[in-house]
Amino acid sequence: MTLQPGGTASIVVGIATHNRPDVLRKAIGSALHQSFVPLRVAVIDDASSDETQTLCHDFKSVSWERWEQGRGYVRARNRMMMSAGEDYYVSLDDDSWFVQGDEIAIAVDFLDRHPNVAAVAFDILSPDRPQQVPRGARRSVAMFIGCGHILRLSTVKKLGGYTEFPGMYGAEEKDLCLRLIDAGYQIVKFDGVHVWHDKSSLARDIPRQHRSGVCNDLTLTLRRVPLAFLLPALAWKVPSHIAFALRTGLLRPCLRGFRDFVFAAAAVWRARHPVRLSSMVRFRALTRSPREVAG
Repeated sequence: MTLQPGGTASIVVGIATHNRPDVLRKAIGSALHQSFVPLRVAVIDDASSDETQTLCHDFKSVSWERWEQGRGYVRARNRMMMSAGEDYYVSLDDDSWFVQGDEIAIAVDFLDRHPNVAAVAFDILSPDRPQQVPRGARRSVAMFIGCGHILRLSTVKKLGGYTEFPGMYGAEEKDLCLRLIDAGYQIVKFDGVHVWHDKSSLARDIPRQHRSGVCNDLTLTLRRVPLAFLLPALAWKVPSHIAFALRTGLLRPCLRGFRDFVFAAAAVWRARHPVRLSSMVRFRALTRSPREVAG
């Protein structure tokens, strides 16, 4: 299927990368071969120490920016979104790529016709979920997955982009999705409109990621949960994290995540901006039971 929207929407595909030149080539190539035009591809090289920085010579139409000091993928995504003049931002991980070639066109056509939708989540394939499914249902969901989604930039800019967290990994996508729902928008997932996520093992430190995820999850709770429900929410999350860590052999990084949260809590409290209770209820309901949408 080759579909091009009839409007005048413009697109930027943003890729933050660090030391993954081989898979980055596939990511860039899949974006450049999308059927949608006009389309710009932007790459931020977050202080790679290998040949990544030389790829700009092979992809001269791509907008390149190199950071000499690592700042992380959240700041890179914010940089690409907040500085973009386009209508929509497509987020693509450096170890992810489109499968068919018309995914962006399909998503933009839907977004142009549904102004109450702020994000489209692509259907993510990976080594642990490799089987493609037929294209079909479109469902209102609670979250998108960071490695492949598209955002309405006018809405995201009003919300200030991603909020930074104390840990290096985890919760920023959930936080943005919760704020989008709180602002009255939908997030829609397209079944069968696939992005492949290779889940490259390079630089994946599971204990470090778990430590960060625990800290950021508690930070999200402190930052967004309405005051009347804050203590019960924290009281439920702490033992839940401990139970999971005991099952998976990650108790030490879990406890370090608790410690990181305690050190960050005062600053998070001062910047606290809770969402409405109705937004949290809707988020949880969509997590359990996505709702099919028309169009």
